[in-house]
Amino acid sequence: MYPEIGKIGPIPIHSFGLMVAIAFLTANYLFTKEIKRRGYGDDVASVVTFFAFIGGLVGAKLFHLLENFSEFMANPVDAIFNPGGLTFYGGLILSIGLIYIYSRRKHIKFLVLADAAAPSLILAYGIGRIGCQLAGDGDYGIPTDLPWAMGYPNGYVSTLSARNLELVEYFKNIFPGREIPTDIKVHPAPVYETLIAFLCFAILWKLRKRPALAGWLFGLYLIFAGLERLSIEFIRINPLYWGLSQAQWISIFMIILGGYMMWKKSLKAEPVV
Repeated sequence: MYPEIGKIGPIPIHSFGLMVAIAFLTANYLFTKEIKRRGYGDDVASVVTFFAFIGGLVGAKLFHLLENFSEFMANPVDAIFNPGGLTFYGGLILSIGLIYIYSRRKHIKFLVLADAAAPSLILAYGIGRIGCQLAGDGDYGIPTDLPWAMGYPNGYVSTLSARNLELVEYFKNIFPGREIPTDIKVHPAPVYETLIAFLCFAILWKLRKRPALAGWLFGLYLIFAGLERLSIEFIRINPLYWGLSQAQWISIFMIILGGYMMWKKSLKAEPVV
């Protein structure tokens, strides 16, 4: 993999950071286009984008630090400034909170903003996962011998057996008695997530002009995002709490909330584009 893809003078260009920037710019372009279609101006789009960017980065980093608190305590500086180590749900939660407060203060319908952002959110997530794939930041899956299995020997979280004892233990459990390879091949989970996210984006983008009450499309986004992460976590390496990972519990909540929103909005008679 390629955690660092080049330099501008002495400044390194990190693949993860580059893909996050591309994801943000792409999402911003599509969101601005959609928010204008719904009757709002550039000022609303700019402010919402700013809050999404700040909330996304800060929330994702804070959530990751809480999720990996022992690593943070062992080396706080490296944990905070590592270009990897971002947890999407943390960024999503904080961004939603900031945008909700803004919408209340400006008397703008929050659910209209949420619907406008839904396709962009899932697309940005998929592009961001390309950065995870290039950086090898540990978002890969458990060991496997499938033909498309990959190794991340030079990633931020290497798959070299000498440098990843946790992965070695997984390999022993999955393939008992088999000789441990120098580089353990794993599920390329970021690739799976990118492909699923792009498919979800195509569906949401096509449905965005369907007459529906505000909140219906965002509810569908919550279901898509929740199902995607719930399923992919079964092949990821993460701590379990009562049989599921933290991300899976959040995913279940998202699926239930999204289903409730779609059901509630479908009961209304008059659609809103």
